[in-house]
Amino acid sequence: MCATLLHQYQLVLSSRGALLNYCETIRPEHLAQAIPLYNNDCMGSLMRHEANTYLGWLFNFLQQEQRPYFTEDNHKNIQAIRGMFDEVNLMVTSFLQQYKDDINAPLTLPREGETVLTLTPLELFTHVITHEYHHKGQLANMSRQLGYIPVDTDVIRN
Repeated sequence: MCATLLHQYQLVLSSRGALLNYCETIRPEHLAQAIPLYNNDCMGSLMRHEANTYLGWLFNFLQQEQRPYFTEDNHKNIQAIRGMFDEVNLMVTSFLQQYKDDINAPLTLPREGETVLTLTPLELFTHVITHEYHHKGQLANMSRQLGYIPVDTDVIRN
């Protein structure tokens, strides 16, 4: 099972790589430009949110450790954004190795002031990658609003 999930994550990396390569063509000031239709959020901030989702669920929440979340400094330019996702890749690889023999084991996860969650590593992994794809579509739309023509960033692309 772990080999399949690692292969699936390689597909995510390929798709994310297409997005990041595309973002190299976007002027740095546009990556930081507030977009009114997105609550005045910017593309860089949305990518930071994606990275923090991986960090939050696969590391801080699941491991019950408190690694600091990525900050605005981590999305000031495309190099910083790539660096952020390099750290995410290490976390995902570590996560998949840790749960390789029991990806369907129920994990009880306490939540401060909320009900306890019972999730499997597979559910957590599925959540973070589908969350990234949800926002990837928004990033393409944001860039279109800035006057760019997005490239195909799907897993299956030309």
